[in-house]
Amino acid sequence: MRKVRDFNSELKALELKTRSLKQRKLRQLGELVIATGAAALDPDALAGGLLAMVDATNGDVKEGWRQRGAAFFQGRSRDAARRARSDKVGDATRDDRAAST
Repeated sequence: MRKVRDFNSELKALELKTRSLKQRKLRQLGELVIATGAAALDPDALAGGLLAMVDATNGDVKEGWRQRGAAFFQGRSRDAARRARSDKVGDATRDDRAAST
């Protein structure tokens, strides 16, 4: 005799898994925004940039973005971005000191 399937419990388990995956995706997107330094951007500018990326049709441009993203995840671009941010902070500090003298 076959075991009767409990469709309600299976459906509930799938809904929980779906909710968990959506939350994880959202958390990872937020972590990506922070890791890239995009959190410093105005939300309107960030949204506009993302919309421009979605609307882009030039395959060469998209490939360039993909390669840059792959380099970021491999750590090459991440180190360069960190150095650039620290240089900007250093420049601002030097500018503040120069203005006060």
